[in-house]
Formats: sequence, C-alpha cells, structure tokens
Amino acid sequence: MTVVDRPTGAVKAAKPRRRRVTGVKGSLTAWLSRPLADFHLLLAIFGLLTAIGLVMVLSASVPGEVAVGSSAYSVFQKQFTYVVVGSVLFWVALRIPLRQVRHLSTMAMLVCVLLLVLVLTPLGTDINDTRSWFVVGPVSFQPVEAAKLALALWGAHVLVTKRALLNQYRHLLVPVVPVGLGIFTLVMLQPDLGGTITLGVVLLSLLWFVGAPMRVFGVLLLGAVGGAVVLGIGASYRLDRLVSFLDPEADPLGKGLQATQAEYALAEGGLFGKGLGQASSKWDYLPNVHSDFIFAVIGEELGFVGCAMVLGLFAMLAVVGLRIAARNTDPWIRMVAATLTVWLVAQAAINIGYVVRLLPVTGITLPMISSGGTSVVITMVVFGLLASCARHEAEAVSALRHIGPGRVGGVLRLPAPEAYKPPPKRKPVRPSSPPRAPGRRAAAPQPPEERRMAGRSAPPSEYRRRESRKATQDRSARNRRTGRDGR
Repeated sequence: MTVVDRPTGAVKAAKPRRRRVTGVKGSLTAWLSRPLADFHLLLAIFGLLTAIGLVMVLSASVPGEVAVGSSAYSVFQKQFTYVVVGSVLFWVALRIPLRQVRHLSTMAMLVCVLLLVLVLTPLGTDINDTRSWFVVGPVSFQPVEAAKLALALWGAHVLVTKRALLNQYRHLLVPVVPVGLGIFTLVMLQPDLGGTITLGVVLLSLLWFVGAPMRVFGVLLLGAVGGAVVLGIGASYRLDRLVSFLDPEADPLGKGLQATQAEYALAEGGLFGKGLGQASSKWDYLPNVHSDFIFAVIGEELGFVGCAMVLGLFAMLAVVGLRIAARNTDPWIRMVAATLTVWLVAQAAINIGYVVRLLPVTGITLPMISSGGTSVVITMVVFGLLASCARHEAEAVSALRHIGPGRVGGVLRLPAPEAYKPPPKRKPVRPSSPPRAPGRRAAAPQPPEERRMAGRSAPPSEYRRRESRKATQDRSARNRRTGRDGR
C-alpha cells in the first residue's frame, strides 16, 4: 500500500500499523483457542505465584526472626518445606481421575467434619487465642482449610446429582445448606472468623453456579451480615478491629497500628519500590508482616508495579478458571472449577482489601504468597484440581487422546483424561397388567372412545342415552330368540 504526498508528488509507503495490531490480536486469539491453552496458562500462574511467595516470605521474615534470636531462615525453611509437600500433592491431584475425586468427596466431607469436632477437644492446640490447629511435633495442621475444599467438591456432587429436582427448595437447600451451616458453627466455636467467611464464599458460589434464585441469596446475605455483626460485637478483639477500621487514626499505636503501618508501607513504595529486601515495615513496625500483611511488603519493596503484577496474576486466574468451567461439558467439573476459582480470587481480594483499608482486618491469608503451612498446601491441591479440570475440556481430551500427552504431560507422566459420558436417560416404566385368574378369558379390547369414556367419573348424557339404547336392543334380541316377545 502506497501514499502520494500532494505537495511534492513523492510516493511513500504506508506504515502497516493496523496489520501489526491485527496480527498480534489474531496470534493471541489463535493461541488461546488451542486445546491446552488454559492448562499452560494455569501452570504459568501457579509457578509465578509460588516463586513470588517464596521470595517475599524470605524477605519479610528475616528481620523478625533475627530480632527474637531465631535463625534468619527458620520461617523460610518451613515455608519451603510446605511448598515441596504441596507440589507433590499438586502432582497427585493432577494425576487422580476426577471421577474418583468425585466419588471420594463424601468421605472427605465426613472426615473434615470429624476433624473440626476433634479440634475443639483437648486434642486441638490454642494458637493466638484460637483453637484451630492440630500440632504434632514441628508439624501443624488446620482442618478448616481442608473443609473448604471438601465442601466445594461434595456440595457440587450433591447439587449435580439432584439437578433435575432443584426447582424445589427442599432439594436445592437440603442437605448442602444445613451441612454448611453446621461447619460454620464448628469453625466459629474455635473461633475463626476468617475461615467462616471463606467457607461462606464457597457455599454462595455453589448456589450461584447451580442457578439458585436471587431471593435465596438475599436471605443468606442478611443472615451473614447479622451473624457478622453479632460476632464482631461479641468478642473484644473483633470489636477493636471494627473500630480501628472505622477510625484507624484514633489509636495509631494500638488498635489501628496494623492498618496505619500498612498504609505507610504502601505509600513509601511509590511506583517502583525501594528494592527487594529494603522495606522498613518488616523491622517490627508491622505485626504479622509475613502472613496477613505481606502485600504491604510487596508494595514497599516492589512498588505499584509489583502490586499490579500480583493483582494481574489473580485477575488472570479468575479469567482462566471461569474459562475452564465454561469449556467443560461435565456439569460437576464445571461447578467445581468455577467454585474453586471464586474461592481463591475472593480470598485474595479480601486480604488485599484490608491491607489497603477497604475492609476490616479478618486474618485471611493471601493465597500462595502469605506464610502458612496448611493454607499453601491446600491451595496447591486446588491448583492441581483446576489444572486437571483444564485437561478435561472437550478439545483437550480429544487432542491428548489422539496426538499424545504433549511435552508437559510427558514430563509429569500424566495419564490421558477420560471423555465425559452423560448418564443414560431412564426410560419410563410401563405399569404391568394385573394377572388373570386361571381359566378366565381375557376381555376383548375396547375401542379408544369407549376406553376414554370408561375412565371418566361422570359420563355425558349422550353417552348414557347410547348405552341405554344399546341395552334395550340387546334385550329385544334375546326375547325374539327365546320366543318370549313382550307384545
């Protein structure tokens, strides 16, 4: 394509800007339409979040451990150990057939409920005034994290099994909602408000993706808000968090210390940050900096660019997870993928929300980045299940079965996924005719019109007149045959 310059008459070549833009857009669209694009994107998000989490936990935890006389790498070593265990479970979750995961969801739900009961007994351990952990030597385990995953898997199984009856409230709500409320009660007895909130997100996601009417969400949200207000007023430390959220400047060195210091850390980071390892908030200015408020350290050391990268990764996780749900044909996989995605993204949004003072502090960790053993391990299992759901997309199943496992599947030795087979439709069963008495002849079939009339409780007058005329003619015929005519 050429352009003529009118003043000089010279011929110039036009710059193909639109073609370049169209080419990039077309290439991106073509790549996203590939069968395993979601699987590879999810692996990239998983790897980046894991690397960022390890680096930031190391950077945020060293000063605090040195100040108390511990090893500078003690928190990082524990985190690295949990990441290794979580990576193994990620691979296991990626290899187990999803059909088997669905069959085991009921047993997993029962085990988690039992653990939530046992943690309230002397077998549980109090940490930070909360009886939420089982501690065996150097290993600690928080059953509420496993309960979130079990509720998502089991709830999706129950709702998909009963999907033909979900237009009735008793089948829509029972037994998922009563079991969910029972788990909420057990978690609040610990007490753990953050765990209850994320469990509520899982339950609401299940009901949303199954298509529950909006009035159900209205009732549940009203109950949730009322319960949160009662629980917030009922405990002194929760009330302090609420008061500090409403007015953090009233007590900047006491109740509002965390919110104020987190805001200072984000402000000092600026656009590009102070540099990795150069944050001042982690020198005992910001409590729980490597767990609950690690996003503030990211903002101070990596600046707005680092925060935007973390936000972009979770936004990409939301898009990829919902895309996996939309491209699957199995209704259970669709609901599980969508629910797990909403759970992780909502948990990240809540954590970032209270760091930037948009929400009150609830103690919810930032998935894959905050320091925490059980949280990191369960989150890695969730990523493994999401990656397995990505491999069960219809186009991915066809490609993996005909072309092969691919480079990543060959390295991880992943089996070929099973194609979705819809359950067979049940044929209506016809009622069998009652047995005839021996020696009795079967009655001749009635005409269709008489069969319809015989089933009516009140036949019309025309039908009664016809029957009376027919009976009179039959009587007259019998009398003529026997020679007893009435005339």
